[in-house]
Amino acid sequence: GQVAVGAISEADRHNIRGEKISIDTIPIVGEADLAAAVRAVARLPRAVALVLAGALMGGDITRAVEDVRAKGILVISLNMAGSVPRAADLVVSDPIQAGVMAVMAVARTARFDMARQRGRRY
Repeated sequence: GQVAVGAISEADRHNIRGEKISIDTIPIVGEADLAAAVRAVARLPRAVALVLAGALMGGDITRAVEDVRAKGILVISLNMAGSVPRAADLVVSDPIQAGVMAVMAVARTARFDMARQRGRRY
């Protein structure tokens, strides 16, 4: 949805300057399936960031978020019910802004310091 709109338009701006940023989306329903998909991100060789968009996420999904963060994957969560936002690196209310910030955080041509944003809510 809207996270992809923000991420794709921002990635296009950076790719014009020679970056190779790609955006993938997958709609998943259910705690077990979503937790497995989150953990799978850490096994993808080019994956560096994950944006979680939903209304309610917690339990095993939160544990999966902690697992991938421990492996160096940046996790951005939309503001939602459940414990996932507390486990994420950054919480953003607007889905388009979340997509843009995810790309800014990984782009070489951007001046966006994730270390200064970690733990914040927007």
